Amino acid sequence: MNQQLLLNIIPFTAPIREAEFAFYKTWQEGYCPISKDDLKGAIEDEIKDEDFDEGNWLYTDFLPAKENAIPLNIDLTKCTRFAQHYYRHLIRQYFIGVADVWRNNFTNEVEVWILNPKAGSDTYKVYNQFTLKVQHSRITEGPELVLSYDGKTKVYNTSLKDMVNFETDNYNWINCDGELHRYKYLPDRHKLNLDKLFPVLSNRLKPHLGIAFDIPDFSNRYPRYRKTLQEFYDTFLNTEAFKNIIPISPDGFYKANGTSVQRISDASNELLFGKGVGKEPKTDMKKLGPCKPVPPPNNVRFFFIYQSNQRQQVAKLYNFFIEGFKQEGYAYPAFPNMQDFIHQKFSINKEDSITFESLAVAAQIVEKAIKNKEKLPDTKYMAIYISPVSKINATPQNKNVYYRIKETLLQHSITSQVIYTDNISKSDFKYYLPNIEIAILAKLGGIPWRLNRTTNNELIVGIGAFYSTTFKSRFVGSAFCFNNEGNFKGFDCFGANDTDMLAGSIREAVGKFIASNYKATRLIIHFYKDLSKKELKPILDTLRALGLGIPVIVVTINKTESKELLAFDTSSPNLMPYSGTIVKIGWQEYLLFNNTRYDEASQPSKKEYHFPVKLSFFVLRKGC
Repeated sequence: MNQQLLLNIIPFTAPIREAEFAFYKTWQEGYCPISKDDLKGAIEDEIKDEDFDEGNWLYTDFLPAKENAIPLNIDLTKCTRFAQHYYRHLIRQYFIGVADVWRNNFTNEVEVWILNPKAGSDTYKVYNQFTLKVQHSRITEGPELVLSYDGKTKVYNTSLKDMVNFETDNYNWINCDGELHRYKYLPDRHKLNLDKLFPVLSNRLKPHLGIAFDIPDFSNRYPRYRKTLQEFYDTFLNTEAFKNIIPISPDGFYKANGTSVQRISDASNELLFGKGVGKEPKTDMKKLGPCKPVPPPNNVRFFFIYQSNQRQQVAKLYNFFIEGFKQEGYAYPAFPNMQDFIHQKFSINKEDSITFESLAVAAQIVEKAIKNKEKLPDTKYMAIYISPVSKINATPQNKNVYYRIKETLLQHSITSQVIYTDNISKSDFKYYLPNIEIAILAKLGGIPWRLNRTTNNELIVGIGAFYSTTFKSRFVGSAFCFNNEGNFKGFDCFGANDTDMLAGSIREAVGKFIASNYKATRLIIHFYKDLSKKELKPILDTLRALGLGIPVIVVTINKTESKELLAFDTSSPNLMPYSGTIVKIGWQEYLLFNNTRYDEASQPSKKEYHFPVKLSFFVLRKGC
């Protein structure tokens, strides 16, 4: 199974090898901050550490020297980190006046928006968003330009001048005559021209203007992204004007090959179910049953929570759970009933349902009903919450209702599963049911499947993050288990910046592990972001104090699929690489394609053309 992988990376060469640049000790608007570490090899004989006025920073606008300038001769092939700043400056200057809208994103890369004339309406304009990221020697042996397509966005056609007496808290980004600025930090020069300022339509802003939320397209994105990236390349990059400032490779996008591309063994796709080994959860779970059914107690009861005008939807869902998903004209259900799918007896008493008239009173009604609910001993209860608003159209206020309901249920040891009412009547709801019922199985304590591997005594700690809108603060949570079978063992939550508490959570998990008479072969930490040295230090100190003497592996797995870095299999019409394909994209960084294209005969459904996940590894040897 050969592949021909094309990455959305364009190699280029340095436009100049060496030049003099003017630096300044104080910042001014439009200046780029440069760390002295980015100037190693060029600064040592010119400026002493004590001469820095503001820490370790100098500033430049990449223009000819002015008063108080510090001229430095820079070799761009050696000071590669400074070179990246310079290349971003060149790209930014090129696109000012060429792109319809531009900004520096939060990592200071250049983001440009191109008007999509085929979309839009009298109410708003639609733009295609692109990011041009500069990096060095991640894939090739020189500077590289990563061109990513970030999707579409809408800008309101009515200016701020004409939006009189409008609640300004709803504004976020504003198109300021081709520049993007946050409303909170609008420069004075733009506030003097309100007729040229147009708000970007965020999900918070849309409901106030009567604009519907976008409906996501779950079909194969690979051809759309490939076509859009190629069109941008042909129009804006593969031109003499751009190549005069950034000499991109004449071959265009980079073809991955050799050791940079690998594929995991076919056996790595094997999943262990209750009655055997399979590869595809959507079909094999139905044939082979869960790896581990719901543990005792075996009395399981479901009840519904729903808005009173959703009774018809609840009746449909009840029938799907009890009788399976039936299609007109077919003798057998397209999807079995839940009892046969998750291999668990249960009951649903319609009289136990909790109903409410509107979302405004939903949380209070549910809280009162749950407090008064009589619960049988040795019985597991699960609530099925039918959300009257779709996931796409949910406002922060609507989401908060769900969170309050979920909190009430958890306080009374009741698990829950949310189902959006709009989905229940869809003809393809049979494709939703496996995911819903697998989630129900797991929440009841069962294990749907696991990798077909020998059980290892590994201590696995997962660290995730969430933002609390109530407390206006970020938190992290740690969950851990004692082997690779997926049995959940514990959970802690604390402030995102409290790395000492995080280290203490890991120490406690190690202590419980040892107390259970296990001998750990290694400690694996799954983290939600790359760990800095400061964040890692308390963890390392804790592990050294414990004297485990085992390898520690920190794995960062991006929560969302990567669209910044992509690979396209140009030998396939659908362009998605085979499942298990690994592409090296940096030092200990990789793209992993995890999908259902296992071989040439595979036919993924339209929702199974997944983008890759990005992984990075940090390995600590024995003794930490």
